[in-house]
Amino acid sequence: MNRIQNKLSQNKKLLSIYFTAGYPKINDTVSIIQELEKSGVDMIEIGLPFSDPLADGPTIQASSTAALQNGMTTKLLFEQLRTIRESIQIPLLIMGYFNPILQFGVAEFCRKCSETGIDGLIIPDLPVDIYEKEYKSTFEKFGLTNVFLITPQTSDERIRFIDSISNGFIYMVSSSSVTGSSDGFSEIQTNYFKRISEMNLKNPLIVGFGINNKKTFEQATKATSGAIIGSAFVKHLTKNGISKIDSFISGIRLF
Repeated sequence: MNRIQNKLSQNKKLLSIYFTAGYPKINDTVSIIQELEKSGVDMIEIGLPFSDPLADGPTIQASSTAALQNGMTTKLLFEQLRTIRESIQIPLLIMGYFNPILQFGVAEFCRKCSETGIDGLIIPDLPVDIYEKEYKSTFEKFGLTNVFLITPQTSDERIRFIDSISNGFIYMVSSSSVTGSSDGFSEIQTNYFKRISEMNLKNPLIVGFGINNKKTFEQATKATSGAIIGSAFVKHLTKNGISKIDSFISGIRLF
């Protein structure tokens, strides 16, 4: 099993944290990863900043803009992560949009991920059909898990197709809105979590969008395997800095 599959096999509700590479300061990337692992998170999603995001709310958009202004690039991210596996054991994923990856070169990007010790990719605007036809073999060649998103509007047929070509987890978007836009889950959303979990998919479900505290983490994970926190963590990082990361994580879950 790779690191993602190994983590998913553990009997616990997983907490994954998203942050934007190169933010708040350009050289904060590695320090943030190290502090998150010390704080007990299970997985980390490293955001590759992009100028024209589709699904990011204002908090993550602002962090991406700041990171780009700081001088963050794809090449620099790989340089920063060059020795990351000397100190980090938990799964690391890069989350970003397809345009920067395409500009870098898909095969070269995957090769650099493999060399660096990145375990998987989350690319919200890469359609699953295009991935299967054009890129799946490249991802697999370099041992990368590609994680796909589903929403409340995704048909059961498409969910099962996504499940059939996935080998990690399914990113279950909690609503049709952008990141960081909700405060608690409605009965409709919790029923959605329950309905998809009852499909008995082969890949675990991890919920993202709208998780910002202990209450929403527990709501999101009642019928699923874990949850992802992005905007709330970036807000905390902006206000309190790297030294206070542990206080945020301990407020979500007791380890």
